[in-house]
Amino acid sequence: MQRTVLLAKIHNCTLTGANINYVGSISIDEMLLDKAGILPYEQVQVVNVANGERFITYAIKAPANSGIIELNGAAARLGIVGDRLIIMAYGQFSLEELKNYSPTVVIVDEKNRLLEVRHYDDLLSKV
Repeated sequence: MQRTVLLAKIHNCTLTGANINYVGSISIDEMLLDKAGILPYEQVQVVNVANGERFITYAIKAPANSGIIELNGAAARLGIVGDRLIIMAYGQFSLEELKNYSPTVVIVDEKNRLLEVRHYDDLLSKV
């Protein structure tokens, strides 16, 4: 049996742009994608903390270290610049694979600069 489990997330990033005329997706700073282990064109769920919107799209690379987080196409209507977002990717895992598994959490500042990369179990142990 396979289970769908959180693979990685970019936590509390700031929306820097919204481009309704783009074909679709969410542009994400390439360095943040790499640190999270999210691949270009991988399906992601986006949660807008400011308005409660939740939607699924796919990630595309923005220039590394640019801090860009931009909603494109129809998704551009689901947020405004300055909104805080959580971007999550999920993976399919067997029960055996999950025994020693912990999702990656990328934590950024208000300008989407990398603060740290953690694993979920480490974060939960500090609560």
